[in-house]
Amino acid sequence: MSALPRFAAALATTLACLLPLTAQALDIQPYSAAALESAQKADRPVALHFHANWCPTCRAQEKVFNGFKPDATLALALLVVDYDAERALKQKLGVRTQSTLIVYRGKRETARLAGETDPARLKAALQSAL
Repeated sequence: MSALPRFAAALATTLACLLPLTAQALDIQPYSAAALESAQKADRPVALHFHANWCPTCRAQEKVFNGFKPDATLALALLVVDYDAERALKQKLGVRTQSTLIVYRGKRETARLAGETDPARLKAALQSAL
């Protein structure tokens, strides 16, 4: 193999390794206390979406959030909290209704919305931590 093809192969491998680091977007994942704690300790942006499967507003929000997945301007984790199961967390954070979105930069709350389905307002809330 000559030098040019070896260089091209090495460059392609390097770029493939770097892409996940540069092309971050909204990372939707199930809530875990460990994931929230890790993001907050590292002073990273993170959001909690209190979701109930029976809630039509939550389902509408879910569609909006899924549409944001490829948006590289939203490089943060969105942790989906089971509204019915996480009673202690709801009480600790003062969440009174499903379809609540709480956005943090580290441990500092930057936005809170409840019942909002407007994509522009949801995006603005998520961007408040960036």
